[in-house]
Amino acid sequence: MEPDVFWQLLRESKLDPEQIIDVREPQEWDYYHLRGSTLMPLSTFQDTWERVPEDKPVYVICAHGVRSQAVCRYLNEKGYGSITNVVGGMAAVSHYDGFQYD
Repeated sequence: MEPDVFWQLLRESKLDPEQIIDVREPQEWDYYHLRGSTLMPLSTFQDTWERVPEDKPVYVICAHGVRSQAVCRYLNEKGYGSITNVVGGMAAVSHYDGFQYD
């Protein structure tokens, strides 16, 4: 999903922040993250992937979209159907007007 579409859905409250999985590492997350998103670092993802909800769409984000793309492929291989990569990651989303983070 292109970052502008993702940002618009988030701003219009058409997706729940709990549907956002951030696969960056804890030190990246501590610097900034989307309020309400869930941290599931790529380095430990193989141990935690079963926590990803199967009953609603999930949006996967990282710093630039590379790690999140790998996680989307992994989850698709595990049978998850509604998994979306946020192209460009936090770098692409964070410049939009009104961007808020914890």
